[in-house]
Amino acid sequence: MTANQYPEPANMVAEVSPVVSIDHDTAKDHERLELHAHPEPMLTWSSTATLTAIVAGRDWLIPPGYGIWVPGGIEHAGTVLHAGEMVTIAFAPDRFPLGWTEPTSFAVGSLLGELMTHLHRIAPEDASRPTAETLMFQLLTPLPEHHLHITMPIDPRARLVAEQLIAHPGDGRELAAWADHVHTSVRTLSRLFRVETGLSFATWRTQVRVRAAVHMLADGKAVHATARAVGYRKPSAFIATFRRTTGQTPGMYLPQV
Repeated sequence: MTANQYPEPANMVAEVSPVVSIDHDTAKDHERLELHAHPEPMLTWSSTATLTAIVAGRDWLIPPGYGIWVPGGIEHAGTVLHAGEMVTIAFAPDRFPLGWTEPTSFAVGSLLGELMTHLHRIAPEDASRPTAETLMFQLLTPLPEHHLHITMPIDPRARLVAEQLIAHPGDGRELAAWADHVHTSVRTLSRLFRVETGLSFATWRTQVRVRAAVHMLADGKAVHATARAVGYRKPSAFIATFRRTTGQTPGMYLPQV
């Protein structure tokens, strides 16, 4: 792990950076962060890892291209579902300029990701830092209420299925095969998904696939290739499901040239 520390010079009265530290980590499969809290608010952005977090008693899914904001003093824990790169930025409790008071998820586009990477690379006294930080805060936007939030089941059998599907959204196994995989009945596994996520297994899996597809499309992956990657043999079926779930076509998420 590497970190850039941002000391607070005693003789500076104005325009002190709100950033306390920036860490870049290579998260390993199944790595865990135990439940804890600290006074500094922080944001975690996953560039290539897939993470789950428990923040204020609620489950959060953080796939590549997304992040979560955790206010200071809030208990949180985390697990790495799929290894990859991630960045964590800690802020001075009294200087975070956005005024977010609740745990908040956000998407990280290419420009915002580059800014966070740039801030990690440069020295605290670098002349470009104030401008980069200002632009970073301008680009940090909470995801809208209608954004797909993936609720994770708690029961270990259903959770194992959920974690594997998040890590591999193209896995085509149906409920019976998954039930056999976790040594339970189809009826039990079906009930667990409904009770613990509020959705049927099929609907829950569709949301996971569509959310994974959004990031692939935003990265420039073609619609037909994205459809295959998230488990659809026919692009037409993928497009219909995507439109039904998000209200938009997959093409709307492709980078504009």
